[in-house]
Amino acid sequence: MENSFKEISIKEYTRELSSSEAVPGGGGTSALVGALAVSLGNMVGSLTVGKKKYQDVEDEIKDLMARGESLRLKLLDLIDKDAESFIPLAAAYRIDKEDPDRDEIMEKALKDASMVPLDIIKACKEVVEIIEILAEKGSRLAVSDAGAAATLVKAAAEAAVLNIYINTKFMKNRNYAENQNKIANNLVKECVERAEGVYGKVVENLM
Repeated sequence: MENSFKEISIKEYTRELSSSEAVPGGGGTSALVGALAVSLGNMVGSLTVGKKKYQDVEDEIKDLMARGESLRLKLLDLIDKDAESFIPLAAAYRIDKEDPDRDEIMEKALKDASMVPLDIIKACKEVVEIIEILAEKGSRLAVSDAGAAATLVKAAAEAAVLNIYINTKFMKNRNYAENQNKIANNLVKECVERAEGVYGKVVENLM
């Protein structure tokens, strides 16, 4: 892959995304949204640290921010990894259907392409755990941003799982496909429920 999508400008990324090119796509974009969510969460942390009112939780907030920064970098890496995993899959779809090796190549490509979205969902689950605490203990002046972060991470997880479904749908090994779907479903369900819980509490506090 010639370009790193995590390195290009927002303007260029959205131009590439809106084109007919195979990448970036929904998987990489869900990773980007997850990175935005955790960045917004860390903004809440930055507005909390150093404030006398929150000195009792400052060390905890700093630890959360360190975790968040690690996840931000991981999610940005997953933008490119998603694109890299799709290239062999796109090539597999172009193999002649009469080729005796096509099914084996396709199956491996589908499995590989479904792994990155799963990693994105796992990262999103960690992000929402951080946002939960930031929404509860972070600066009250930034609580709306914690709620916005929860909404974004929910969207990222829900978008990522669709990129698993589209791959497992065409797998020949149905036991593997259904197991992958089950793992992803459980992770997304927990992530969505917790994110919605944060959002609900934030709205309640603001109204």
